[in-house]
Amino acid sequence: MGQQIAVVAKPSRTPGVLRFEANRNLTGSGHEVFRTAADAAGPRPAAVLAGRLLATGQVASVHVYANMVTVDLQKGHAGEGLDEVVADLYQYWKPGMELPTFDDMVAEASADAGAAVAEGASPAEAEYLRRIPPVLVERSRAALARWRSSH
Repeated sequence: MGQQIAVVAKPSRTPGVLRFEANRNLTGSGHEVFRTAADAAGPRPAAVLAGRLLATGQVASVHVYANMVTVDLQKGHAGEGLDEVVADLYQYWKPGMELPTFDDMVAEASADAGAAVAEGASPAEAEYLRRIPPVLVERSRAALARWRSSH
């Protein structure tokens, strides 16, 4: 499940440099360069891809511009399997993985609400926490904190 990316390896005249062309943009209209895992922090597709490529141990740096990914290889590596890393960027399920069921997610949400009640939340707030995904609750709290700091 997820979206597969069609990847075409493009030739490069420079030894140790691989180029991949994807069928979707990863950066918009900006260049992004990643030399370390710390550079590849964040949820942006280019950063996630660079982090995965750097984690293989074959890659020295990654440059992403729109749908082009240029990889500088570490010495002694040929870049085997890197095209699959690019193609699997949006794959969130692979054969052999167990998909979560609705009951599992409801039990997890109930546990979050139970934790809120244990922290002294009112019954109304506990109900709110039970119904709203945690990421949205956190985003709402952060926005409220920003608003309070400016008013």
